[in-house]
Amino acid sequence: MRLFVAVVPPLEVVEHLAEFVEPRRSYPDEDIRWAAEENWHITLAFLGDVPDYKTDDLADGLERAAGRQKPIDLQLAGSGAFPSVADARVLWTGVRDQAAALPHLATTTRAAANKAGVTVDGRKFTPHLTLARLRRPMDVARWVRIFDGYQGPDWTAEGIELISSRLGQGPSQGAAYDTVGEWSFLG
Repeated sequence: MRLFVAVVPPLEVVEHLAEFVEPRRSYPDEDIRWAAEENWHITLAFLGDVPDYKTDDLADGLERAAGRQKPIDLQLAGSGAFPSVADARVLWTGVRDQAAALPHLATTTRAAANKAGVTVDGRKFTPHLTLARLRRPMDVARWVRIFDGYQGPDWTAEGIELISSRLGQGPSQGAAYDTVGEWSFLG
């Protein structure tokens, strides 16, 4: 099963961002594949294919990690691109986290996965929500300027989710996501 650990924004935050994104989706560019709103999330750890026999240990570790975490005040705002604005493959909106709790949470969820014997993608954690993927590398300076003006409502993250990803089975041949585990912050 292809898995990742994420913080999922509440519906009102998703709807606010969707209102901002929607007029931009109509811009005719076949190289931009906009992410489906129902798939919006903040990835803490990408785990890739995880054998079924490791999922119980993984779930136990994620439950412990979440249990030690206090709720986190967040806001979606700003924008950026990976790997760079000039040669982008991903366009994203940023996450304001005044307490800088997300990097710590990403570290603890990744440690829980490693302890369960699950290899975690080793990329440096950058809190973001993916808005679009690009079919080819391109300069997205114009898009970054547009989305840089976005500022969503404040919200409080109260838990993490373990999500399975089925490539090519979602909207517009994208991924379909299913939550397979959910744990609240109790710290």
